[in-house]
Amino acid sequence: MACSSSPTEKEAKDLGSEIETEEAFSSKTQQATFAGGCFWCVEAPFEDIDGVISVVSGYSGGKEKDPTYAEVSSGKTSHRESVQITFDPEVISYSELVDIFWQTFDPTDVGGSFFDRGTQYESAIFYHNDTQRKVAEESKSLLDKSGKFKKPIATPIIKYSNFYPAEQYHQDYSEKNPDEYKAYKIGSGRQECILTNWPVISEGVYPAKSKGELKKSLTPLQYQVTMEDATEFAFQNEYNGNKESGIYVCIVSGAPLFSSKDKYESGSGWPSFTKPIDARALEKPIDRSAGMTRVEIRSKYGKSHLGHSFYDGPEPTNLRYCMNSAAMKFIPKNEMEAAGYGDYLWLVD
Repeated sequence: MACSSSPTEKEAKDLGSEIETEEAFSSKTQQATFAGGCFWCVEAPFEDIDGVISVVSGYSGGKEKDPTYAEVSSGKTSHRESVQITFDPEVISYSELVDIFWQTFDPTDVGGSFFDRGTQYESAIFYHNDTQRKVAEESKSLLDKSGKFKKPIATPIIKYSNFYPAEQYHQDYSEKNPDEYKAYKIGSGRQECILTNWPVISEGVYPAKSKGELKKSLTPLQYQVTMEDATEFAFQNEYNGNKESGIYVCIVSGAPLFSSKDKYESGSGWPSFTKPIDARALEKPIDRSAGMTRVEIRSKYGKSHLGHSFYDGPEPTNLRYCMNSAAMKFIPKNEMEAAGYGDYLWLVD
């Protein structure tokens, strides 16, 4: 079983039930609820992402009230092990969370997840409203058609009904018990599945250069934007009017940032996108400069300024990622494979 070494129910209660939360940027908090097998491994990827206020492991979708881990893990209830994410939609969209969710498990597995078998370990997206349903269905369809998996995507999209937080010793398990978590993730086959099907975006793959190196390789404008938080002129920049298919990568580290499929004409004069390729490659600190309060968008691995995001974009994300052309490099679709970005072609087609 996923959590075989666990305290007794009495010991679990003695550990308390407090859930850690981060401060929200706005008052428009929403929730997302996902099931993908052992909740330790679905919870961990969402921790420490800007815009995510809390990530709670628990039980969802069943008829029984206040179930315990012992009851759910043994298959005695109709609940699935799940995680519930409270997030600020002015900082991160539901679409971005769904994109990350697909990368945490095997969405083609029926009857459980890796070596945890039974309905309690089956995957699901529990949608909270019609917009979430549409986003989930479109995302699932895109993934199904991508050819990334040999078998059909089996994860059902189900109307949300309930969620019961798990015992406290299950919360933030990867942080409290890193060795046990790592051993389970590797031993269950989950890590191999993720590495086989998804490209790695990390500092090791996309290292930042020193400021000395960047002063030699970047133009003065590119350096001022990325390293000194400058803003280029509206309408007078390289990619505002670019309609070619491809991806935009960090000019400092090369990390993939945005797909042309998510680019739209905002009228602002800067290249604008509805969402990034992977929110985990970005940092979104609050910027209170120039007499405004905004969400700054930074390249996590490039340690560089990209632009800002605003909550005035088109549905379904309602976000406008307003980027500086000088902070990015565009890779045309027909050059992506040769440039090492072939894994992202399905996001451009």
